[in-house]
This record gives sequence, structure tokens and C-alpha cells, in this order.
Amino acid sequence: MKKKILTTFLAAVMAVSMAACSSKTDAPAETPAEGTEAGAQGEQAEATGELPTVGVLIYKYDDTYISTVRNALETALNGKAEIIMQDGKGDQATQNDQLDVMIEKGVDVLCVNMVDAKAASGVVEKAKAAGIPTIFFNREPDTEVVSSYDNAIFIGTNAADAGKMQGDIIKELFDEHPEYDLNGDGVIQYTMFQGEPDNPEAIARTKYSVEQAEANGLKMEQVGEIQVCNWDTELAQKAMEAILAANEGKIELVIANNDGMAIGCIAALSNIGYNTEGGDKFIPVIGVDATDAAKDAIAKGTMSATVLQDGEAMGNAIAAAALNAAAGKDFLDGTDLTLDETGVAVRIPYAPYR
Repeated sequence: MKKKILTTFLAAVMAVSMAACSSKTDAPAETPAEGTEAGAQGEQAEATGELPTVGVLIYKYDDTYISTVRNALETALNGKAEIIMQDGKGDQATQNDQLDVMIEKGVDVLCVNMVDAKAASGVVEKAKAAGIPTIFFNREPDTEVVSSYDNAIFIGTNAADAGKMQGDIIKELFDEHPEYDLNGDGVIQYTMFQGEPDNPEAIARTKYSVEQAEANGLKMEQVGEIQVCNWDTELAQKAMEAILAANEGKIELVIANNDGMAIGCIAALSNIGYNTEGGDKFIPVIGVDATDAAKDAIAKGTMSATVLQDGEAMGNAIAAAALNAAAGKDFLDGTDLTLDETGVAVRIPYAPYR
């Protein structure tokens, strides 16, 4: 009898123990830390080790164009890699700290959208020391910086091309609509909205849009100073309101380095009766990016044109290069991507959008 009781007791203990183990195994995963999302849909606190880990540093999440790149990148890597993604919030010091954390975690590849492209040498130095392949994208560092590390590459656009396409669009618009020359003097009085004061892409778009328009035979005259609005819609609206207060009736064209600022300018114009749906007072506004908001404004007739910067194509290119690098392959292995004359950059082409 004692033996039977002991056997029954041991069996019960084993059953409880097995149930406890089963309960621990089947328990839901620990909730991610605040500010993170699991999988390839956002930030991740730790990699599982089952898939390659791609560390992504974004200069600022709330940039509309970069959001399209980020979403495309996440979609392309979904199920193929673990992503650790961080928002630099427009602060280089913050991004530097995020970089250090990613290197400490041992990511397999880094994808870096610099807050300040001039700080890229520090990224290269740390990535090179850690032996981590690095893909810079969108905000272009100096070619010498990228080429100083034989396992680094840049994926982006040729900024001059966006400006030139804006210049070609200006020529088309004023040929089609001579009434846009409000004072009939044969000169286009324009105002310019620039992204950032020292950003190479912003500088190139600003320069080449006007130069290309002049190369197309147009006479251009700037009204007021160049408005540097940091790619921001609200800042551009406020700046445009100030310009209009001093120069209403003198401005015949608005050129913006991106659609965000263009939309801000249109908001300021609409507040005083210009560029409204079905209205008869209109000043052409041209941007860059072909965001959904810009496409909608063009469809409504409140914005004239933009230049498509293909965020989806860029995100897909970054993902393909990252997966190759994580696997120890050449960045462009098995893709139709090619390097430009620098030997370290892939260029995603622009296209006019009207």
C-alpha cells in the first residue's frame, strides 16, 4: 500500500512539473519595450538570431518622403530579416548614440540615413572598426567618406537631376500658360524654398532648377531671399505668408525643394484667395517627391507639378543590398542595380510628375 501511495504521489508531482513547463513554453512573448514594435514593422529591442539583423538609423521619422522609404524597406525585409530601427529626431548626437547601441548589439548590416551628412566619417570609422557593412541612403555623405570603407555604399538620387527636371517643368508651364507672367515683362519673378542651408541635395535642387530654366531660354528673377525652411510644411507656410504680405502681386512662381514646403506655400496662397479649387487667381507651385499630398493637390489643380522621387524603389534597393551584405555577398549581387562613376553610389532615377 505504501509503495502504491508513493508511486501515485510521484506521478502527480511529475504531472504538475510537466504542466508548469508547458505553461512557460506556451506563454506569450514578453511585450516589447515602450517605443518598439515586434518584427519587421518597427523598432526591435533584441534580435532573435534566427534571421540576419539589419540596423536602420532614420534621420527623422516624420519626414513624409522618408516615411515612404522606411515603409518600403520594412515591407521588403519582412520575414527575411530582423530590424532594429531608430528615429534620430533630427539630432545627430541622438543618432550617434543609437549607432553605438546597434554596434553593441552586433547587427549584421547598418543602413544609415544621416541627420548630418557631414558626420558620416564618424559612422564609417565605427562601422569599419566593428566590421559591419554599411549602406548610407538618401542623405549623401562625401564620396571620399563612403569610399574610405571598402564595405560601404550609398543608395540615393542625383540631386542635380531633380533641379533640372524642375527647370524643364517651368519651361513647359510658362510655354503652355503665358498668362502666368502676371506683369507681362517676359521675366519670371520667383521665390525659392530651400530644404536646409548646408544640405548638398537642397543646394543642388535650388541651383539647378533656376539654371535649367535659364538654359531653356527663360529669364528668371528672384523675389526676396531664399527661404530656408528645413523641409517643413508649417515653416514654409509662415515664410510664404510673410513674403506675400510684402510682395503680393509680384510673385509669379514658387519653387520648393520638396513637396512638404510646397504644400505649406499653397496653404498660405489659399488663405488670400490664390490656388483654390476652381478659383481664378493662381501662382504655379512646383515641388519634389510626388508625395500623396502633392499628387492630390495636382489633381485638384492647386499645385502645378512635382518631381517623383521613388521612395518604394529606394526602399527595395536598400533591402536587397542589406540582405546581400548580411549574407557576406557583394551589395549588388543578383540585382539590376549598378554603381555610378564614383564606384560607391547607386542612383535611383527621378521622373517629372504633372
